[in-house]
Amino acid sequence: MAKANDLTTGKVSSLILKFYFPMLLTNMLQQMYNIADTAIVGKGLGDNALAAVGNMSSLTFLIFGFSMGLANGFSVIVAQSFGAKDYTKLRRSVASSTMLCFIIALALSAVSIIFLRPVLGLLRTDAAIMHDGLVYGYFIFGGLTATIAYNLCSCILRALGDSKTPFVAIIISTIVNIFLDIFCIFVLKTGVEGAAIATIFSQIVSAFICWLRIRKIDVLNITKADFKGNGSLYAELFKNGLPMALMNSITAVGCMVIQYFVNGLGVAYTTVYSACSKFINLFMQPACTAGFAMSAFTSQNHGARKFSRIREGLHVCLAIATVSYLILGSIMIFFPTYLAKVMVTGTEPIRIAGTYLPICGIFLFAVDFLFVFRNGCQGFGKPLVPMISGIAEMALRIGVIALFINVIGFRATAYAEASAWIGALILNMASFEHTLNKSLGTSAISHKKLRTAA
Repeated sequence: MAKANDLTTGKVSSLILKFYFPMLLTNMLQQMYNIADTAIVGKGLGDNALAAVGNMSSLTFLIFGFSMGLANGFSVIVAQSFGAKDYTKLRRSVASSTMLCFIIALALSAVSIIFLRPVLGLLRTDAAIMHDGLVYGYFIFGGLTATIAYNLCSCILRALGDSKTPFVAIIISTIVNIFLDIFCIFVLKTGVEGAAIATIFSQIVSAFICWLRIRKIDVLNITKADFKGNGSLYAELFKNGLPMALMNSITAVGCMVIQYFVNGLGVAYTTVYSACSKFINLFMQPACTAGFAMSAFTSQNHGARKFSRIREGLHVCLAIATVSYLILGSIMIFFPTYLAKVMVTGTEPIRIAGTYLPICGIFLFAVDFLFVFRNGCQGFGKPLVPMISGIAEMALRIGVIALFINVIGFRATAYAEASAWIGALILNMASFEHTLNKSLGTSAISHKKLRTAA
């Protein structure tokens, strides 16, 4: 039987970096195959097909983000139980999370398919790309259970300190995804549904690999008794999972409003926004991964009541985010046209991208630090502030683009993103520092009482 990775003992920097790098490669590969999807669709099916798939990004983020938030929230309870060495609760948490995610996956899949057409209409989707958008969406949302299964399995493994298995899963699924993309689009001539089928099948592969690993972990010898209904545990899981799910969905609503305004500018801008968003998501990954590491590290050490280690972990994760910003932010600032040429064709789309990417590159530090502090708050089991910050993000995105789109045009989308990142960072940073300082103070008082009693 395999063992979980305990993050509550040992040198902090070594533990985090050992946990971080496989997870970074996992997330980067995931983004790379998203970019490969986009590039293959764009080169194989044309800019309209690329715009149709890209136009779905904010809507898929709404649904996938909700499910990912639930999985992340559930995994906090898993990590805290492991840190506290409460293995009975650990097994029950994993079993209950599995049941809840399966039921939610079926419900989300049905709702997404039913409301896809009217939502695309509300987003002012151009008639030229509506059909492809519907076809892609029906396939993607029809396979939502596979996506949620992978998200949950990978979150459970990260909560237990295993970042290597998801990396192996993503390597294999990336190869499968790209091969199927090429085969479906260039050989079978399937259209956008080929890209969707490739994505779903690759998610099934990655979920299966992670599930095999979970079955072998010694502290997760789950039995039928662990699946027995437990109202208080369900409530605790939802208490952590729902705010995180709502935070992602609220943020997605803000992105959908951005998409609404971008679509109003024409198909060329929809194409550019889709391509640029892929790069921004890719360049966020090192800091986003540092955030995932912060969540797992904070959760386990919170469960073990080792709060001083959390401060050390914060410093390591912020250092990672800073290095990421200096390197990747600079690329966005100084080489936007080279990035644009990877996915779009034509002088005008490349010029448009050149007005967007440098602005986002300058302010990339805000979202990089946001990932660390927000995940730290979630690791403490304090999901309400991240949810409130999601509302703030949405309000800032909508407010900025509504005020400035008619003044400065497409660049308003970049400033809308930047303002959302900065506002959310301030809220999460303040909450994290307050919670950590309070925990450190409580811990110090407890130790003093113990010494006095002795």
